[in-house]
Amino acid sequence: MAFDVLYEDNHLLVVDKPAGIPTMGVRDDRPTMLSLAKEYIRTKYNKPGNVYLGIVSRLDAPVTGVLLIARTSKAARRLTDAFRSRTVEKCYLALVEGHLAEPSGRLEHYLRKDERHRRMHTTTAAAPDAQRAVLRYEVVSAQADTSLVQVKLETGRKHQIRVQLAKLGHAIVGDRKYGSMRPFAQGIALHSHRLLLEHPVQKSPVEVVAPLPKYWPRGVLPR
Repeated sequence: MAFDVLYEDNHLLVVDKPAGIPTMGVRDDRPTMLSLAKEYIRTKYNKPGNVYLGIVSRLDAPVTGVLLIARTSKAARRLTDAFRSRTVEKCYLALVEGHLAEPSGRLEHYLRKDERHRRMHTTTAAAPDAQRAVLRYEVVSAQADTSLVQVKLETGRKHQIRVQLAKLGHAIVGDRKYGSMRPFAQGIALHSHRLLLEHPVQKSPVEVVAPLPKYWPRGVLPR
């Protein structure tokens, strides 16, 4: 399966992840972005044997956009530290159901995994295994019955954006797992749009932007 390479050097590979492909961690007979990226490197550089690539930040299978991969263990280690210290800026675009009451805001919840239903849900701070989740949002545009929202994460929790926006009453379009009743062309309407970080080796700023997929509704981005 083809994918676009957004940035590449000796230490980093940044790709535009399509919808429907898991980042990693599934059965060996299923393609993942990690296995596809390894094959890309193996073919392009004629590398025999095993290719090292390190996933430092995952995207859910139905989510599209910027996916950062380390090509060296040094880069992987430093990028992991950068994410942990929150010096990496990740910006998402989400098309949600309805119109938000406030044009911008900060959401803070505690999340917990529901193993039985394979999803996350909100809980209290005192609950066992509760994880604090914080994001900031800003409405970019509003349509008849949907809104385009820009999201910046302060924490990186599993399904965080999906759960927190659904808890606010505005499920991401196409995200049936978290209550959306509207269909979407592919995956869900959540896109990793922009990544800004310090290069782990060169120490220079790196900014990568992935355009919205062509099948997103026209007119969601203001002119």
